[in-house]
Amino acid sequence: MNPEASVVDNVIDTVSAVFLVLGALMSLAAAVGLLRFPDLLSRMHAATKPQVLGLFLLLAAIGLQLRTWWVWPVLLVAWIFQLLTVPVSAHMVGRAGYRTKHLHRELLSSDELDAVVQQAARSARDESSRDEASDGGRRD
Repeated sequence: MNPEASVVDNVIDTVSAVFLVLGALMSLAAAVGLLRFPDLLSRMHAATKPQVLGLFLLLAAIGLQLRTWWVWPVLLVAWIFQLLTVPVSAHMVGRAGYRTKHLHRELLSSDELDAVVQQAARSARDESSRDEASDGGRRD
């Protein structure tokens, strides 16, 4: 048996173990944040930020343990898919929570979306009143 090969294997196993533990801790932090944070926006942040890094560390550990080149593109595609879908899903959850008023406004440091929502509501109200005026108040 080649002694240099066993040293390399030991280093790869150690790095893989560290990545597995760190990835599991990041996923645990995301789960604890989901349970402990007070409102929708902070829970959404806890669900997305550490989870992507935790998944990256876990996938890297899997790639190191398998020790084959063909698994890396598959793992990379899985991680890129997560990178693309997690922000979009978090945005949609945050948007739905904002529109349904499932957030604590007193916890927001600034609400840049409020002016846009108010303007859209005024535009919709004005358009509705114009439609009623052009119909002569009739409903079909």
